[in-house]
Amino acid sequence: MQNSKKLMLAVLIQAALVSSVYANEQSEAKGFVEGAEGTVLFRTGYISRDYKDAEPGDDRSSFAQTAIVKLDSGFTQGTIGFGAGIIGDASFKLGENAHAGNGMIPTHGGKDAQGRVDAYDHWARGGAYVKARVSNTTAIYGTQVLDIPVLASNTARLVPEYFEGLLVTSNEIDNLSLTAGKFTKNQYSDQINSDGRELDRAVVWGAKYTFNDDLNASYYGVDVKDKLDRHYVNANYSYALANESTLTHSFSGYHTEFEAGSSSNIETLTEDKQNSIWAISSTYSKDVHNVMLAYQQNTGSLGYDYGNNADGAQSIYLPNSYLSDFIGKDEKSLGLQYNYNFKNHGLAGLNWTSAFVYGWDIDVLDNEQEGQEREFFNQVKYTVQSGFAKDASLRVRHSYYRANDSYKSIYMNDTNEWRIWLDIPVKLF
Repeated sequence: MQNSKKLMLAVLIQAALVSSVYANEQSEAKGFVEGAEGTVLFRTGYISRDYKDAEPGDDRSSFAQTAIVKLDSGFTQGTIGFGAGIIGDASFKLGENAHAGNGMIPTHGGKDAQGRVDAYDHWARGGAYVKARVSNTTAIYGTQVLDIPVLASNTARLVPEYFEGLLVTSNEIDNLSLTAGKFTKNQYSDQINSDGRELDRAVVWGAKYTFNDDLNASYYGVDVKDKLDRHYVNANYSYALANESTLTHSFSGYHTEFEAGSSSNIETLTEDKQNSIWAISSTYSKDVHNVMLAYQQNTGSLGYDYGNNADGAQSIYLPNSYLSDFIGKDEKSLGLQYNYNFKNHGLAGLNWTSAFVYGWDIDVLDNEQEGQEREFFNQVKYTVQSGFAKDASLRVRHSYYRANDSYKSIYMNDTNEWRIWLDIPVKLF
């Protein structure tokens, strides 16, 4: 593991030193002020989870408003460019939110006899970062929102999950992007403390290579101290068919080594364990239609466990991932997704996605009955295409989730979930 990290660091350093024949991003720097950008996203968010056969008061419902701000400077001119920025959010609850607790709104902890919580009335989070760029290699240190398959910020709540640390990205070699970083703080979306997860250390590295317009592949790894080592691979291949249609085949998978002493979703590990989860999918696209068929499977001595990685359960870049991620021990799942764009009906910007996933053959601890689960997912999203409200969007999604008795006892009760997001982005400068 240490050799892998040292090799990736060496490649990054070498890439930064190589005199590239490709365009130099830093040579085009506009300046600290001249290249600055500022945005604010006004978001109204609602999540409701109706748990069937649960105890009274166990249902969860959150409703709140936020403004997510990012102020990002340009890079100073010269061989080495420097810059800085601020990212953060300020929010307030809408209504009492006595049954919050689904990862969206911070609470003061504890419940009363009726299962009610004391949610924060208003709260603010965020931080600053500095950045530097040499040629086509950029380093950012400070508070960040990550989009890395093995260490991803949860952006499926009102506000994003934040990490604090160093991230280096190098694009010195044409079609090859290299990534390496180290993070020491992790703040979930519903946490006030900037290190609410008490992260010790998470080291990430990876590479993505684009062979041509039709084929690309990537690999990423993470080492979370005293918890796990995780590796991710992905490959995508697309080709044209008759009648202006396209077929895309994808393979993706994770392999994780869990360390003894760490806690999984359902047990504290007394010995080292491992998991491999992989998926293959084929997607057919033609005009306004998009259909995906995906098969996903778990193997190993434990189910895929993102809950004790260093993130908010977001590092699951696999196709059968909706409300449930179909990650049980030895679980197999088959999913069918259909997406329709209403542009041919004069409704450009309106999209509908529907999916059904069935999971079976789940090994449930101390239970002779295998686990099974299924989910019926629907989402409608409209994005304004022009005018003063351009890029504003309204998204409504619903999940109908059911599992048999043996699996719901350790994973999740039968659930009907609604999520509604109204996003209004504003460009400040």
